[in-house]
Amino acid sequence: MCITGMGWTTALGDGLDEVWQQLTSGRVGIRESAGDGRPPAALLTDGGPDGGPDSGPAGAPSERQISLAVSTATAALRDAGCPAGDIDTLVLGSSLGPHLDDAAETSPHTLTSTVAERLGVARSASVSTACSSGADAVLAGAALLTGGEAERCLCGGIDLLTEGKLLGHRALGTLSASGTVRPFDTDRDGTLFGEGAGFLLLETRASATARGARILGELRGWGASNDGTGPTAPDETGGGAVLAVRRALARAGADARDIAVINAHGTGTRANDTAEAACYGTVFGPESEAVVFATKPAFGHTLGATGALEAIALLLALRHGSVPPLPHTRTVMPELSLPLAADGPREFTGSLGISLTLGFGGFNTCLLLAADGPRTAVGGAA
Repeated sequence: MCITGMGWTTALGDGLDEVWQQLTSGRVGIRESAGDGRPPAALLTDGGPDGGPDSGPAGAPSERQISLAVSTATAALRDAGCPAGDIDTLVLGSSLGPHLDDAAETSPHTLTSTVAERLGVARSASVSTACSSGADAVLAGAALLTGGEAERCLCGGIDLLTEGKLLGHRALGTLSASGTVRPFDTDRDGTLFGEGAGFLLLETRASATARGARILGELRGWGASNDGTGPTAPDETGGGAVLAVRRALARAGADARDIAVINAHGTGTRANDTAEAACYGTVFGPESEAVVFATKPAFGHTLGATGALEAIALLLALRHGSVPPLPHTRTVMPELSLPLAADGPREFTGSLGISLTLGFGGFNTCLLLAADGPRTAVGGAA
C-alpha cells in the first residue's frame, strides 16, 4: 500500500517539516494549566489562554472535532495532490471523541459521516478501539485496499482533550504527578494528555502510478491482537503486543532483524512501558540495533489520534534516517534492551520501521512502514 499524502495537527503545530524540526530539537507542546487544579496538557496551538480542556475552536465538542478533522484531512489531501471526490472511503478512528462531554446524543459514526460529507467523500467508516483507534483506521483502510473494495482510502485518528477524559484518567491514576512524560525511564510516573489529529492517504500502487502521485512511503505490513487482560491494564508479559508485531512482520515478509526503527507507544506509565519493553525483548532480542523513540513527551497522549500521528512520525524518521530525543528520559529502565534516543537525536541505517500502539481493552496494533525515495537531511525539505 502506498502512502501518498499526510497531514497532522499537533500541540507543536501542523506543518510536517516544521513539527519534525521541533521534535528533533527536543521541543514539547505540553504546558501548565491555569492553576485550576487540572494537570498539564498538550493543547492545540490555537487553544485559548486558559489552557483548559475547553480551549481551542469555539463551539460544542462535537463541532470542534468535526472542524479539526476536516482541516487536517484537507491538509493530507493537499499534500497528496488528490481531490476529496477521488477518495473511495474515509476511515476515521477516535477514542469515543467528545461523546462523554457533548450534550447532544451523537454517535462516533455520525461525526465521521459529517466529516466525510463536508470533505466530499462518498463513503465512510468509523473505528473506536481506544488508544489504538488511529492505527486501526490505517489497518482498516489497508484491508479495504487489499480486498479490492477501494483504490484510495483516507485514514486517520482524532481526539480532543475534554473534561470527561481528564476525570476518567485521573480516577484511573494514569496521569503524571511530575508534569512530564518519561517513557522507559526508571522513574516514570504516568502520562499527560493532548489533542491532535493525523491523516494518511493510502492507495494501491496502480492507483498512485496512474495519477502520477508522489509516493512518500509504503505500508508493508500490519497486525493486530487483543490480549484480553482487563479493561485498562495491558498484559505485562507483552504477549499480545508480540503477536501484533509478529503478524505485521509476517504480512510484510520481513524479519525482526530488518527493522531499523521503532516508534513506541511510550506512554510513560509503569504498566504500559513494562509490557512494551517485554514485547521488544521477545521479538527483537538483546542484539537488535533497532532504535526506539516516542512522541508523547512532546504531543501528549492524544488517545485515538496517537496511532495516526505516530505513523506519520515514523515515516518522517525513515525519511530523515534519524529519530528525535526523549527530552525527559534520563535513566533507561533495564528491561528495555534496545537503543533509545534519550539524550539527543539519533541516526540509524535501514529503511523499515514499526509503530506499535497499545489501547485500553487489550487492543494492540502494529504498522510496518518503509521509506520511499532518497533520504532527507534533518531539517531539510520534505
